[in-house]
Amino acid sequence: MNEQETRLAKELLSTPKMVAIIPHKSPDGDAMGSTLALYHMLKKKGHEPLVIAPNDFPPSLAWLPGSEAVMIFERERDAALDFIASAQLIFALDFNALHRTGDMEQPLAHSGAPFIMIDHHQEPADFAKVTFSDTSIGSTCEMLYYFFEKTGLAGQIDKTIATCLYTGIVTDTGSFRFASTTAATHRVAAELITLGADNASVHPALFDNNSYESLQLLGCALKNLVVMPEYSTSFITLSQQELDEHHYVKGDTEGIVNYGLSIKGINFTAIFIEHTDENIVKISFRSKGDVDVNKFARRHFNGGGHINAAGGKSQLTLTETVEKFVSIVKGQK
Repeated sequence: MNEQETRLAKELLSTPKMVAIIPHKSPDGDAMGSTLALYHMLKKKGHEPLVIAPNDFPPSLAWLPGSEAVMIFERERDAALDFIASAQLIFALDFNALHRTGDMEQPLAHSGAPFIMIDHHQEPADFAKVTFSDTSIGSTCEMLYYFFEKTGLAGQIDKTIATCLYTGIVTDTGSFRFASTTAATHRVAAELITLGADNASVHPALFDNNSYESLQLLGCALKNLVVMPEYSTSFITLSQQELDEHHYVKGDTEGIVNYGLSIKGINFTAIFIEHTDENIVKISFRSKGDVDVNKFARRHFNGGGHINAAGGKSQLTLTETVEKFVSIVKGQK
């Protein structure tokens, strides 16, 4: 965000406004942490903010302060459309293309309100009046902290806001172990702890609240793990039947893909999850080093993301999708 955009952002926030705060579809810890941190900050500054999520967030994030005030577009479509139509400013957090909001794409595209985009994914679309995009930063929550600094709001960060920001940083950096974690990331995290974020409580809230069914689903996924050692690749599948048998709820598959990357000698992994209600197979890709899964997902599976973490989807059957993946991997060697 250059000086001109910083001035414009300050100007847009200089008077109280109705502000819609939007995360991407199927919001994760970074999306919810950033939107709720901004929600609390804007309330402190006299604005009328509302977080509108395209669909529900995982139960594992329901402890975040302010989560009960989030409007879910799928459940409250009419009220959400009314607020978007009335909004005087819209924040797009943790996504950089409107199609990432699913059914909210068209209402947002037709809004006359200016957008401020804060995001760290590659190839941002040109829809925002203010664009703060940096793919080298590991989380949108870290970027939002810098946004607060640039716009003179950092002094207003309290324990609630710090907790939301810290949560997003923890989740999107893989608890500070991904390559995108920098010395600056640790400095920001330290400052957030100083400001009240209770790291000893955040981590258990995120990672130690598994249900029995979710652990059984993890066991099922690991049984389905396939290793292709000659291609330094692994993958996991979960069918709709397996999800149903283990009483799947949103968030239960979060992080499972990383197990495939923990195998010695593997630098590329994927998980394929069948969702018959949407008639798609959802895919997550992870990699190590210079294996670019963003390009892979964009080229082959209508997706994208980061160099070492991306997502995609397929409208083929689960079996056909896996066969396509294996064929592509073999063809690249």
